[in-house]
Formats: sequence, structure tokens, C-alpha cells
Amino acid sequence: MSSIFTLNYTSMQFWTNNTEEEVRCVSVLVVGAGSRGSCYTSYATCFPKLMKVVGVADPRACVREEHRKLHNIDEDKLFENWADAAEVEKFADAVIIATPDRLHKDPAVAFARKGYHMLLEKPMAVTPEDCREIVSVCKENGVILSVGHVMRYHRVSKKIKELIDSGAIGDVVHIQHMEPVGYWHFAHSFVRGNWRNEKESTFSLLAKSCHDIDLICYWLGKKRCLKVSSFGSLSHFTKENKPKDAGSRCLDCSVEETCPYSAKKLYLERAEKGMFGWPVAVVCSNGVYDIESLTDALKTGPYGRCIYDCDNDVVSNQVVNMEFEGGLTAAFTMMAFTNSLGVRSTTIYGSKVNGKSVVLNLIFLLLLLLASGHMYLYHLKYDTMKGEYFLILFNTLAINLNMKGGPKVKLKSMKSMK
Repeated sequence: MSSIFTLNYTSMQFWTNNTEEEVRCVSVLVVGAGSRGSCYTSYATCFPKLMKVVGVADPRACVREEHRKLHNIDEDKLFENWADAAEVEKFADAVIIATPDRLHKDPAVAFARKGYHMLLEKPMAVTPEDCREIVSVCKENGVILSVGHVMRYHRVSKKIKELIDSGAIGDVVHIQHMEPVGYWHFAHSFVRGNWRNEKESTFSLLAKSCHDIDLICYWLGKKRCLKVSSFGSLSHFTKENKPKDAGSRCLDCSVEETCPYSAKKLYLERAEKGMFGWPVAVVCSNGVYDIESLTDALKTGPYGRCIYDCDNDVVSNQVVNMEFEGGLTAAFTMMAFTNSLGVRSTTIYGSKVNGKSVVLNLIFLLLLLLASGHMYLYHLKYDTMKGEYFLILFNTLAINLNMKGGPKVKLKSMKSMK
């Protein structure tokens, strides 16, 4: 079965149908059961023969109880913090660590020393030193380390990699890649939210766009990045740009109706339509998802604050220029001020072809051969969650096959952002 690790992106259903009877169910402990942790553990609900959640560590009692009911977890496997879970005898094959960015290193090191295989949410850590320590401890203890760079596993990403490796576009000369974060997504996560300042989290390129730097490094394979330059700034979301008559909170602001960043528009209007998933669920941190709970959260919590009156300091736009071995270059742009949310656009210039693709939400990849003028259009079905699920499937099979490779490779893209 080891050949499954080198197959091109195929149907998830095909893979699971042909592996469920051949592999044992992998038991996992989830540490940090917020949006990302719950995203990964939903795999156990969809594919119960491949993965079972047997423990949860999270400071919120409502979150622990929700996971206990959903996954039928024993009471003695519910932990208020990760340290308590790390102190008891090892009781799962693997751990999924989805704690806040600055809280990755300590649990990762502790669980690696206990012999847990590990799926660590991106970024691996917030300093190069912490990343190296995680990799070193995982290697010393012979555990599998995977980092949640899930975009590698989407159809278009895999197809681009296949075309580059096959020589279909000739020698890669330049990659131009952009992530439009989306104006309201940036406001939610990087102005009001958990990733708003470096002291509490990390810089926005690492928190949001490490996916994209990782993709560029992944596409270029063994080509080593030699030089990096980068520039960025925090634009618009500052106290200087606050409208004269604006209030401190959206619920009592006289100019709220004309503000595109209004918390009433972003959260209450969604809730009134019954849309209590992300991002509304993040605002209702008490685990009660209704209009009353949401309104109370907007009155007192961070997500109801005026967008121009927050303690944010991370940049809202940034460019990264990279030079790789052989003289090829790559340019990446992260931009907050877009209507589009997360629809990455990529143009790859090769000696044979000008290849254009739109990654993720749009599902086509266009190649225009320079010499012949022929055009090739690849239409690739986009499936929500498949990147996350493929990463977990890889880990499930790797644990069954006792494959220990990987930790050192995870450092490559991180070094480009240090």
C-alpha cells in the first residue's frame, strides 16, 4: 500500500473504499478543539473506520462536552489543558495539535516525547528555533510529524505540481501568486480576531499565508530558495482613519449602516438567516449559538469593536520576492482589500508555456503553449475539506505503515518566512 503516497490526486471515496478494510482505525487526541481542531476531527465522523477521537484537551468546558457527545469520549479523557493530557500514560496513536500559534511548540515537544504521532496545525511554530526543536524531538523519538499545509492536497495544486515535474511547461522561469484575503475576513481574523497582533499570535504572513509560501516551495521541489526580500504595511485599519462620528462599538455607532466592516452586517445578519457556522461560531465563544448570545458577545467581546479602534498591528498587505537555485524567481502578494475571499490566483511562466491557474474555490487550470498557440483547459472538481481530509488520510496510512519520514522537509517553507 505504500504506493498510495505517490499517487496523483484521486477521489477520496475511491481511496477510502479501498483502504478501510486494510488498515486499522487510528485513535487520536485533539489538543485545541476550536475551528481548526474541529475541522480535522470531523474526519472521524465521516470515516469512523479510519479514525476515532478518544480524547480532547481544551480550556472551554462547552467545547469539551460537545466533543464528548459527538465522539463518545470517556470522561477521564477530557482535559482542561494539554499539560494534563501529556502527563497521563499514552492512550492514543496520534495527537492533533490545533492550539493558538504561540502555543504550538511546548505541546508538540511534550507529546512527541510521549511517542504520539502528530498532526500539527500550521504554522509549525512562530520562531525558527521552536521549529527546529520540534523537528529534532520528533526525529529523536521516531514519531511522524505532519504540518497542516492542506493546500498541497487540493486538485489544482496537485495538477500544477504534476505539470511542472513532467516538464509540460518546460523550465519554470517565474511564479506569480496572490492571496486575496477578503476585506471582511481580514477584519474578522486580523483586526478584531485572534491573529490581530504579533504579541498574541504572530505576523500575518506566517499566520495566514504560510500556505502560499509552502505551495511555492512544494511546486519547485528540490530547488532551494537563496534570497528573500519582503515589504508590507498596515493600511487603513488604524485610529487615524476612524470616522468622526463613529462609536466604539458597532451596535451603538451612528455610521454603522455605511461601514463595510459593521459587526451587525458581518455577524448578526448571518445569524438572522440561521448561519451560525464560521465566522459567527467564533464570536459565540460560550458555545450557545443564538441571536441573544451573539448580541451579548458583540456588546462586550472583541468582535463588536469598531474596526478602527482595535489593538491590531499586523500588516494588511505584503509582498514577498524569492530567488531560487537556477535563477528562477517567485513573487507572492497578500492583500486584505479584496472582495474575493481566498481565491488564490497563480501564473507560472515556463520556457514552453504561460500557464494560468486559479487555485481552490475556482476549479480550472489553463495552459497556453507558446510555440504552437494551443490552449489546454483542465476542469478539476473542487471538493470542500478534501485538502484537510487527504492530509489526515496520509497520516492514517503512515501510522499503519510505520513510516517515519517527513519532519526535516517541513522546515523548508518555514525558513523562507523567518
